[in-house]
Amino acid sequence: MIKKLDGYVIKTFFGPFLFIFSVLFFIFVVNIIWIRLAQFTGKGLSYWEILKLLSYLSAIVVQLVLPLTILLSSIMTFGDFGERYELAAMKAAGISLTRIMLPLFVTTLFFSAFLFFFSNNVVPDFQRKAKNMLYNIAATKPALNFTPGQFLQQLPGYSVKFDKITGENGENLTGIFIHKMATSFEDQQSIVAEKGKFVPADNPNYLKLVLFNGHIYEDHLNGIDYNARLKQPDQAIKFDTLVSHFNISEIIDKAIEAEKITDDYSFQNVVELNTTIKKTKKSNDDIMNNMTYELVSQANSYVSYVDKSKAKIPVTAPVKTDTVNSKKKEEMLYSAYNKLENIKQSTLGKEGQLKDMHAYFARVIMHQQRIVSYSVTCLIFFLIGASLGSIIRKGGLGLPVVIAIVIFILFYVLNLSAENIAWSGGIDPYLAAWLPNLVLLPFGVWLTYKALTDSQLFDAEKYKSMFKPLINRFSKNKEHQRYR
Repeated sequence: MIKKLDGYVIKTFFGPFLFIFSVLFFIFVVNIIWIRLAQFTGKGLSYWEILKLLSYLSAIVVQLVLPLTILLSSIMTFGDFGERYELAAMKAAGISLTRIMLPLFVTTLFFSAFLFFFSNNVVPDFQRKAKNMLYNIAATKPALNFTPGQFLQQLPGYSVKFDKITGENGENLTGIFIHKMATSFEDQQSIVAEKGKFVPADNPNYLKLVLFNGHIYEDHLNGIDYNARLKQPDQAIKFDTLVSHFNISEIIDKAIEAEKITDDYSFQNVVELNTTIKKTKKSNDDIMNNMTYELVSQANSYVSYVDKSKAKIPVTAPVKTDTVNSKKKEEMLYSAYNKLENIKQSTLGKEGQLKDMHAYFARVIMHQQRIVSYSVTCLIFFLIGASLGSIIRKGGLGLPVVIAIVIFILFYVLNLSAENIAWSGGIDPYLAAWLPNLVLLPFGVWLTYKALTDSQLFDAEKYKSMFKPLINRFSKNKEHQRYR
């Protein structure tokens, strides 16, 4: 009977689980498509390449979708049991709530292990493929990666602007301005045209652009002295059709998924990240030591004693100002003040570098710790969801969804807040990665205790009875009209 009951509980759980996971995954992927839309539309990609890119980008979504799905599914499952009085029937048969939750707890353990494996092995590989694919799409499609109305320098040696870009692959152009990037001692050239069109070139290392109804403005300055330049008349050439070829061999020699980007920490698993953390810490320590050495070296002539310095720098004997005349003394003090002020400004100028160093170090640590912490979040969300479901005894997509969304928003806000504080150095990054779990775990344990003791946590009458003496104390007794 118990085995049949376990199978029934798991079967009831997987119904809403599959539905909710599909819906949430679709919502998160649509959000990714909306954010990344400009990066892979209009680039001449095939449908297969777009689907492959989306699959790479959506892998990271599973880390957030799976815990939220477990939270919602567990609330709905135990809420349905309570609403249909199945939970009461199980308890009446002598089966405790702990035993009823056991098969789903084991199932959640499996999902936690799966999420750890997925985050540790699959997500880094997909992140690498996605980043390289986006990079190589931009590199191999330079003709179709322009933004209308902006000056861009994607063509080597030229600054271009197109007022309007149309066509299925962005090949039709309107309002064209092309300026050759050159120094003041080289020939200058600017091209203005009403319309233009990108067409396939015979040589794949060149980009072919056909321009219509425009002018070429040129100044021949190479090898001409200044006086000759002043006498040189402006030159403008009107054209009906002009064919231009741009050498893009520097950026065209790449293929999709060439995987040339390999040094991103998001491409690594937990073990590899340990090595990256050690290297980053050593690099930061070296930079800090160099800054300390530089600071002490600059102040060495003006500071008689420097303590707490790891750098072994000999300190010269200070000059006693009492032994010099007043004018010389003022010069020395003024010089020392300027020197210290320069040191102060130089040190303040390194503040941004120090913040960037710490922020990167914190990001690497938090990325590593979240591979594990998100797996633990699945277990915590199950405890919260199963306990809330058995207490509120409401199934469906109403109240359980509202409660689950509130809890997830709390988790997400804690996650982002701890992340930002850790980046700025206000909290240890290890603690920041685990802070949402540390906050929600006592809440989950408390809810589980309340569920096991059949607490009427959401009973409105209970809270009314608690505050009734206080309300009666401050409220006036209304005497019936007939007794006045």
